[in-house]
Amino acid sequence: MIPIKVAGPVPGEARNAATTALQYLQPGALNLTALPPLSLYIHFPWCVRKCPYCDFNSHEAKGELPEKDYLDAVRLDLEQSLPMIWGRKIHTVFIGGGTPSLMSAGGLDRLLSDVRTLLPLEIGAEITMEANPGTFEAERFKSYRDSGVNRLSIGIQSFNGAHLKALGRIHDHTEALRAVEIARTTFDNFNLDLMFALPSQTLDEARRDLETALSFAPPHLSMYHLTMEPNTVFAKYPPALPDDDLSADMQDMILDATAAAGYHHYEVSAYAQAGKQSRHNLNYWGFGDYLGIGAGAHSKISFPHRVLRQARYKQPNSFMEAARRGNPVQEEHEIARADMGFEFMLNTLRLVDGFEPNLFAERTGMNIGSIGKALNEAEAKGLLYRDHKLIRPTELGQRFLNDLQEMFLAG
Repeated sequence: MIPIKVAGPVPGEARNAATTALQYLQPGALNLTALPPLSLYIHFPWCVRKCPYCDFNSHEAKGELPEKDYLDAVRLDLEQSLPMIWGRKIHTVFIGGGTPSLMSAGGLDRLLSDVRTLLPLEIGAEITMEANPGTFEAERFKSYRDSGVNRLSIGIQSFNGAHLKALGRIHDHTEALRAVEIARTTFDNFNLDLMFALPSQTLDEARRDLETALSFAPPHLSMYHLTMEPNTVFAKYPPALPDDDLSADMQDMILDATAAAGYHHYEVSAYAQAGKQSRHNLNYWGFGDYLGIGAGAHSKISFPHRVLRQARYKQPNSFMEAARRGNPVQEEHEIARADMGFEFMLNTLRLVDGFEPNLFAERTGMNIGSIGKALNEAEAKGLLYRDHKLIRPTELGQRFLNDLQEMFLAG
């Protein structure tokens, strides 16, 4: 799963017209001149085995999955969310997890049929599905493609058997290679997820992993530095990891090798061939909107005078029960005006090529002068480049991205 962090959880159904009208009158209300593009995220919460580094909402599958009951609940979730997004077109769809490739071909077909029935999809919408090598079956993946999936994201993590074992992955080296071959022959567009700075990994081992991935000429690569996330097995029992200097050498090697192979480094962890950037994730990083349905899914939905965040119930059974009761949203809040600048910059500063200054006002409903002090300080420290057409992190800013992002906490 591509690890995109969204700020804060948030419950609830769409406000009725009277409530919305009151919002317009509240002091400090935003003023969005246009609503951002809207994406759809669908969460499938089960996996074969929980990996020790994983902090996503995933649950080990025990026995037969309640696929039909879960898909019924997802449809209910989508139906109950429709009033928030009436009239808005869906530009991209991402089915993540967990391991969505545990879903039957019939289940996936039903899911996308429900989506098309209830939502206006943009013609040629990017529809991505995550898959793990231990679940690859060639015929089933052809069925996924025939149902409408046009982009696959494969969680390889490593081609090294020892590292796969250390990461708790259910596939081995041979299955990893086979999965990429099936993806390449079935889909025109696919992404490979790899990790580096793995337990006891050497620079040469990281290079061999990348070279193996590049030998398949994937349209898109995601290269993630392994981090010790709270509430994971690795956080409790940390393995021996490469030090900062070795990790930096790995990062430099990745930048050089991908550039030499013709890939554009367009986001902190993302590399793409020309025209193959992830449209779904670009919408996240551009502070676009997304409706998240399914267990634990997060949403960010903009209205003319406010921006709403939601989070669904995380436990699959709790989510299904709540959907049947009529409201699967556990938490909800509006992004406070004081936090809007930070939330925008938290996302957009991940873009290597930066963003146009006008996008700030368009997506936040605020004047860019509201973060002027932090912009000046970041520029003075050499972490940020800006002119009247562009704001982007410098190479130094990319290296110290967390520090750069935190400068906007105070607005």
